[in-house]
Amino acid sequence: MEEFVICSRGDGIAFDGLRKLKIKTIILSTEKNKVVSARAKKLQIEAIQNKKDTLMQLMDKLNVNKHEVIFVGNDINDINAMRLCALTFCPSDSHLLVKNIAKVILKSKGGEDIMREILEVYFKIDLYELLYN
Repeated sequence: MEEFVICSRGDGIAFDGLRKLKIKTIILSTEKNKVVSARAKKLQIEAIQNKKDTLMQLMDKLNVNKHEVIFVGNDINDINAMRLCALTFCPSDSHLLVKNIAKVILKSKGGEDIMREILEVYFKIDLYELLYN
């Protein structure tokens, strides 16, 4: 059986913007599969297949606190990691329990420009100006 996911090219531009801003970005996933690894490689970001424990270790290693980390989650396996962060986002089609704890519920559904919405709408970053001017 083949597995696939729907990804947005708009998020590729958003991750280009994060790199330009020198913002460390990591995919934390409980799934150990080629789809997650391939997407991370294409976006030029690190992927780690563990969430809460890895997030705690990364925060310690990078010497950052919960106010310096944002977390985007969509399902119940994200809840414990989300509780470690002051600013959390979730797509509009997330599990109800995740929506109940997320600070911001995005208009976008999963796979539909989540990171782009966060950068452009929430943080008011003009990706065109940042990347092409």
